[in-house]
Amino acid sequence: MNKVLTFNNIAAVGLERLPRADYETSSEIQNPDAIILRSHKLHDYETPESLKCVGRAGAGVNNVPVERMTNEGVVVFNAPGANANAVKELVIVGMLLAARNICQAWDYTNNLNEEDDAKLNVEVEAGKKKYVGFELPGKTLAVIGLGAIGVKVANAAVALGMNVVGYDPVITVGNAWKLSSEVKQAGTADEAFRAADFVTFHVPLIEPTRNMLNAERLTQMKDGVVVLNLARGGIVNDTDVLAGLESGKVGTYVTDFPSNEVKENPGVIALPHLGASTGEAEENCAIMVADQVKDFLENGNIQNSVNFPNVVLPRAGAQRLSIANANRPDMVGQISHILGNGGVNICHMVNESRGEVAYTLVDVESEVSADVVEKIQAIDGVLKVQTL
Repeated sequence: MNKVLTFNNIAAVGLERLPRADYETSSEIQNPDAIILRSHKLHDYETPESLKCVGRAGAGVNNVPVERMTNEGVVVFNAPGANANAVKELVIVGMLLAARNICQAWDYTNNLNEEDDAKLNVEVEAGKKKYVGFELPGKTLAVIGLGAIGVKVANAAVALGMNVVGYDPVITVGNAWKLSSEVKQAGTADEAFRAADFVTFHVPLIEPTRNMLNAERLTQMKDGVVVLNLARGGIVNDTDVLAGLESGKVGTYVTDFPSNEVKENPGVIALPHLGASTGEAEENCAIMVADQVKDFLENGNIQNSVNFPNVVLPRAGAQRLSIANANRPDMVGQISHILGNGGVNICHMVNESRGEVAYTLVDVESEVSADVVEKIQAIDGVLKVQTL
């Protein structure tokens, strides 16, 4: 029986992927084999030896201590792309809100106090002139980050008649195939910024992306540029964008990560982290991460891990070993040697590395004794061993 500890409310359709006959899922489980969570902060959680994997029902993993989990041989999964459509739609909404001054016009209308309809109509017409906007076709959108979300945003903007410039130095082959041929490639982020009437960010918050949009870069951009940050707080420097709003360099700032510094500025459209807040996105994320956790616990397969390599191996033989280890020379040789000395014949093996860690799946023709497993676990550099 696999024990799965849940934090937050995980969509039921996801947890239903873990059959009750084989899985116990609860928010109060002790010594879990797996954790599934959304936004709960795991940094203060003391990892039990039983823990094999963590599934984050979403794309970002800032709330998970990934480095510590890696050192303990715990695989961390996320759900890239499961919420991509929800975020894409909010980006389009954000551009339209900014282009047509919808929030300001709505606020203006709601604060009209004329009881006489004729006088009210005069004020409505005055507002109509005050909040004249512009249309999206022909405007240029710079998309920074062309992952699952960025590609959807870029393609949707092309369909709306916009010119789209994309920047991503590490775009995957799969995402490149999905990207519209009408999206122009920028050689640098600065090239994309200079072309933009709108700029939207779809990158993780890591050191190279912190304050990615700042005062220096804003000086290169068109006056009145619309900035959208539905990715992570910290990618856009709030202080510098506020200064840009004051000077006219920035037309509107749409952010899903409001701070006290920006939330009351009339040029800011501040949202309460709505990017992935749709029922469909929550269900898609829960299903995706539950399937990944299940496949890992039952077969040792890794898909969409943020800290270990992707490894998928069709099962063969009587038993399978999954081994998380440091990426060092002769690790596979030592594992094979111990199995051979234990009279265990290997029928299938795969080993992949990712930076300083590696992961090995071994299918064998007979059951592996506890003594052999202990000897493999005792190899210097082996982080965690499972028999499946």
